[in-house]
Amino acid sequence: MSQNSSLARLVPAEWDGHKAMWVGFPSHENLWQEDLIPAQAEVAALVRVLAEAGDENVKLLVAGEAAKKTAQTLLGDVARIEIVEGRFGDIWLRDTGPIYVSAEDDADRLHTLPVAFLNNGWGGKYHLKYDDEVAAQISAHDGYEPAQEGFILEGGALEHDGFGTIITTRQCLLNPNRNPDWTQSTAERALEKALGARKVIWLDDGLLNDHTDGHIDNLARFVAPGVVACPVAYGVDDPNADIYDRTAKFLSQQTDARGMPLQVVRIPSPGKMVDEEGEVIPASHMNFLIANDCVVVPVYNDRAGELAVEAFQTLFAERQVFGLASNAILTGGGSFHCISQQVPHIKG
Repeated sequence: MSQNSSLARLVPAEWDGHKAMWVGFPSHENLWQEDLIPAQAEVAALVRVLAEAGDENVKLLVAGEAAKKTAQTLLGDVARIEIVEGRFGDIWLRDTGPIYVSAEDDADRLHTLPVAFLNNGWGGKYHLKYDDEVAAQISAHDGYEPAQEGFILEGGALEHDGFGTIITTRQCLLNPNRNPDWTQSTAERALEKALGARKVIWLDDGLLNDHTDGHIDNLARFVAPGVVACPVAYGVDDPNADIYDRTAKFLSQQTDARGMPLQVVRIPSPGKMVDEEGEVIPASHMNFLIANDCVVVPVYNDRAGELAVEAFQTLFAERQVFGLASNAILTGGGSFHCISQQVPHIKG
């Protein structure tokens, strides 16, 4: 496969069928410290659900012999899990791994193509050794040569509907700490070439204190063609209440790449959550993961989590919805969507 493939591309919707699901396994004690063991347990719970209820072939990326042994201990009795040894800075494969697209060859046949991007550690804040090698490692393990793009991008900054509609935030994509020469039109042209974007819907800011500079997968997600989920504040002290309301109002006035009006569904947020220093942290039920036969929602607060799972179950009637704890993973800055990347079935 040519590394310079630049024919028509399209990112499939996450609810389309997957050949496999990559998941990152917490492996570095110096990064996770006292949260390493509980984070490993939370990831193992996610992987177990994906393999047993989600009809997924899970590829669990681990770094180092100690992490490999822990993963084997936690998941040794579960079928459809492949433990893959690799090198990475941390587990955020949505951002460091490739984005898989369907691409046309010279004979107009569709094939699977992983697209890789430059990585600068989320705007230079968390530059970790080997993160810039993750996309190549995943692609090679899957048997592909990635198409390498020449600009900085994290997969969690984009939300796709399978028709070429992308939702993103200016806070992240136009941040000078990524591609300082980008304007909105420059970014749209880059996304059109790399990922087949046909329409880009621009929001302004993401969640308060989100160290990714406003990744969209904490704020607004497609759940079906023309249907977008975004949070509604839970509790009177929810620090993101205004952001949620502005997002919902704006999206309800937009159309997708097909020209169809967007329908917005509000999902209860986790409410105000703070770290040990009392700082607000960006907990979000929007960081859910869609598997072949299930949906997994990160939960942090029992009652808010129950309400969110109930709401998602009405949206995904054909899939079972699970709420799993993600408090330890959140200490690293993300959740289930952030640590995963699907490999779609492409029908050629």
